[in-house]
Amino acid sequence: MSPAKQKLLRLASSLTLATTFVLFVAAAFLHGLSSEMLLEAGVFLISVKLVLSTQKSEIVVEELRAKLESIERKLDAKK
Repeated sequence: MSPAKQKLLRLASSLTLATTFVLFVAAAFLHGLSSEMLLEAGVFLISVKLVLSTQKSEIVVEELRAKLESIERKLDAKK
């Protein structure tokens, strides 16, 4: 993935978290501590989990790409 795409993905993730957090705080002030608040907290935590898993998968993909390139170089050197 190109650095520009990575930067865009990180920006989108940050905006998603910020928007979800703002809505979570707004719900806290509007509804108080109720069962609806637990639902809002759940939505926020799911958003965080999705962002974290996306970032983790980016790291794994980059590691795999580096390993594959290394294997490819070794195979090309043997030819």
